[in-house]
Amino acid sequence: MTTKTLTTTGGRTAITAAWVLQILAAAMFLFAGGSKLAGQQAMIDTFGQIGLGQWFRYLTGVIEVGSAVLLLVPTLAFFGAAALFVTMTGAVITHLFVIGGGPAPAAVLLVVTGAIAYLRWTAA
Repeated sequence: MTTKTLTTTGGRTAITAAWVLQILAAAMFLFAGGSKLAGQQAMIDTFGQIGLGQWFRYLTGVIEVGSAVLLLVPTLAFFGAAALFVTMTGAVITHLFVIGGGPAPAAVLLVVTGAIAYLRWTAA
């Protein structure tokens, strides 16, 4: 695999945009995944509504926290963003068809992680 930086595909603006999105997304997913792993009551209740058991809350938390860390490593950011994109796709579907409520926060994170994956893929 050849190495290419974002400077060849979009200049300083692309680099800045990628890093801003990566840092913001990493913070959000560290917080969200951390609350799942810490067992906050709201997360316990939400995953109880999903009906797959609390193991799924732990799995989701590990994916979110682990992928958030990957977002902060430029060579691994694509993989973190891709994992989070799949996770947020599931979250949007779950909100729409299983637990109700607004899927807007998950949808925004879906778009952000998709943008990060795109920016990092085109840089690879």
